[in-house]
Amino acid sequence: MPLTLEIVTPEDRVYTDTVDTVVIPTVEGEIGILPGHIPLLTQVADGELRVSKGVETKNLVIGGGFAQIEGDRVKVLAEFAINEAQIDENAAEKAMQRAEEALKGKQELDPAEVERLEAVVRFSVAQLSVKRRRR
Repeated sequence: MPLTLEIVTPEDRVYTDTVDTVVIPTVEGEIGILPGHIPLLTQVADGELRVSKGVETKNLVIGGGFAQIEGDRVKVLAEFAINEAQIDENAAEKAMQRAEEALKGKQELDPAEVERLEAVVRFSVAQLSVKRRRR
């Protein structure tokens, strides 16, 4: 019996499909999800999420959020998510540079803005790491 995987961000439903396995980066390390997994709610870390269906493996980069595993359903609610094929290295580098530059003057920023900028840096680093590893 396959898993039903859904990945949602505040802006869009990024991925929905039935899959064989999912590997999710969490704050405590990667976890592999197979059909029949015990119920689980976990915090998602910035990193690579791998989806296997048959002989095909898809890679996505996700940033922050939560994953809920219930029966054969996996729901990932992430702040950011992007398919590997859609990653633009130049755009990720520029976003990271802008966020790092803004963080240099973080004494003048409110804590919520500092947290947002740090999340942009972490997500950009994760995108670049995945994209450059596949070369």
